[in-house]
Amino acid sequence: MSVSPWTRVGALSAALSVAAGAFGAHALRDRLSAPLLSLYQTAASYQMSHALALVAVGLLARTTPAPCRTITAAGWSFLLGTLLFSGSLYALALTGEKAFGRITPMGGVAFLIGWILLAVTGPSSPKTYRPPPAA
Repeated sequence: MSVSPWTRVGALSAALSVAAGAFGAHALRDRLSAPLLSLYQTAASYQMSHALALVAVGLLARTTPAPCRTITAAGWSFLLGTLLFSGSLYALALTGEKAFGRITPMGGVAFLIGWILLAVTGPSSPKTYRPPPAA
């Protein structure tokens, strides 16, 4: 059974989120101010949430008989959102450079677009829907 690339990307992002969270909790706890540490933790939290969303995109992609542009667009939106939102918060927390905060809302918009795309994704007719194979 093949695994969707979105599932792989989501799993990798989740692993990186766990590593980033552990790094923040142990290595940065005494090095960052409380507000900056909170931003770092927010970045790790949103990265994990959207890593799971990418895994869901991968699972949904396997239930369609042909590539679905809406599902693919949702995956790219979640990935872009993670890079912009979490990436800018990580950078802001680690450097203190407030200019990174200007990028964060763009990542939030990408997350919203991804969730909206998932909300409107569905089989076009019962004939085109194929349930996932039994394990």
